[in-house]
Amino acid sequence: MQQGSRLVTLGVMLSIVLAAMESTVVATAMPTVVKSLGGLDIYSWVFSAFLLTSTVTMPLWGRVSDLLGRRRPYLVGLVIFLVGSALSGVSGSMGQLVVFRAIQGLGAGCLMPIGMTIIADLYGLERRAKMQGYFSSMWGGASLVGPLVGGFLSDHVSWRWAFYINVPFGLAAIALIAYGLRGDALPARRPRIDLLGLMLFTAGVSALLIGLVRAGQSASGGDLAVLGPILVAAALLIAFLMVERRVAEPIIPLGLFRMAIVRAATANGFLSGMAMFGAIAFVPLFMQDVTGASATAAGFVLTPFVLGWVLFSIVSARLLLRTGYRKLVIAGMLCLAMAFVLFSTWDAGLTRPAAMGAVLIAGAGMGLTFVPLLIAVQSAVGLTERGAVTSLTQFFRTIGGTVGVSVMGAVMAYRLQSGADTQTALHGVFVVGLVVSLGALLSAFLVPAGSAQELARASSSSMTTPSEAGR
Repeated sequence: MQQGSRLVTLGVMLSIVLAAMESTVVATAMPTVVKSLGGLDIYSWVFSAFLLTSTVTMPLWGRVSDLLGRRRPYLVGLVIFLVGSALSGVSGSMGQLVVFRAIQGLGAGCLMPIGMTIIADLYGLERRAKMQGYFSSMWGGASLVGPLVGGFLSDHVSWRWAFYINVPFGLAAIALIAYGLRGDALPARRPRIDLLGLMLFTAGVSALLIGLVRAGQSASGGDLAVLGPILVAAALLIAFLMVERRVAEPIIPLGLFRMAIVRAATANGFLSGMAMFGAIAFVPLFMQDVTGASATAAGFVLTPFVLGWVLFSIVSARLLLRTGYRKLVIAGMLCLAMAFVLFSTWDAGLTRPAAMGAVLIAGAGMGLTFVPLLIAVQSAVGLTERGAVTSLTQFFRTIGGTVGVSVMGAVMAYRLQSGADTQTALHGVFVVGLVVSLGALLSAFLVPAGSAQELARASSSSMTTPSEAGR
């Protein structure tokens, strides 16, 4: 696995940049896409289809990489992502674009989870902490650049190049990873894939996401269009859990949740994702509709969030080896809660510097938390479960963000229907975010108090000895 590590690292770097940019580059290209293809009525599904398939497949890709090795699943995921990108670029209608974005999301679901797992496999604790910090900051930086690239390509070349641009860089990543990981260890025996569990999980999470997306567009959570998919999801996911308890090689090893650090990381990821990515969707709306800022100025206010995440991801990676991870997670969640205290005091007199300051604190909080929790869960398990636990933490954060957007969107819709003005409605959104962020702060205290020395010993043993969690 160590052979060609530099080439592999570069290939993973390219892949993660592509995945991060794709989540934002399309947003600024879409107005031009609508002018070209029409289909305004299904506009939102261009984003929802990608979110749906990429979220559902995250845990699946991670587990498959544990069962089949990292190389083959990652290359397959990259190929699917590039095929979806190329097809999206040649779309002749909005319906086709939605389908091709769903294909693209199928591949995108593997890029971050398996990429971060590969880095964990390649490097020891000290080097790994620095590398994960750099990769987290690259994700943030690429997300920041994405809208600029999408706008430039749409204005000066063609909106289709917002998708085509992935292809040459993706092919380079495939070549680097295929060569650098050619010595990737294969399983000693042919694993048995839990097909029933796979189908139940995919259908259940898909139904859940569809229900949540609809909930965010409705002022009433009792609508059949909302409750129907959520009830179906509950039934399917309960059946999934029952199946997973019995199979020898589950899609999601439930035994992982016996570990305190995994429970803490998934709970914190869900709650912090719900608070931050839910409310951050409404910050530009507040700036435009309440303070009268332009769309450009409102979008620019979010820049400090990404910069705070980037800077403090690097800082937390360096502090991790000195302080352990619990203190950093608590500090990060204190920052997040502080940011929501500020959000909840916003009014029509809000200045742009004040808004950017609050958003910067929120970004710093997420940056302080992401890398320590990722390193902690990766160090707590062996090679045969590292992909699963890496993808699970990212899955719960993404699901949390989706729940947050839905709940806060429903709160805003309800208040507006009740006759409240936009400022009052958005104040309710931020108060909900404050409550959730306090829950995230409490979850930070569930993180076990581990020293850097303990992390190093756990990391060293997990490089050679598979974890027995869940067996």
